[in-house]
Amino acid sequence: MTQSHRTEKVTEQIQEGRYLAKVEITHHYDGSGWDPTIDRLDIEKLARVTHALRAGDVKAATRDAEVFELHPVAAE
Repeated sequence: MTQSHRTEKVTEQIQEGRYLAKVEITHHYDGSGWDPTIDRLDIEKLARVTHALRAGDVKAATRDAEVFELHPVAAE
């Protein structure tokens, strides 16, 4: 039986403190029952963004992600 392999681009969101990062990664589907999987390079990208945001290094995080600063909104 042949297993088909497909990929899907997805956006993962990481929130650290007042920052939210949107990181594009690829999910891999091969029908193995472990779907979806993420390749090592995407795992490293997610880790880089997380560590950069935790360190307050927004510039470093923006190398791999779109970064937003969150502000509280007062209820009316």
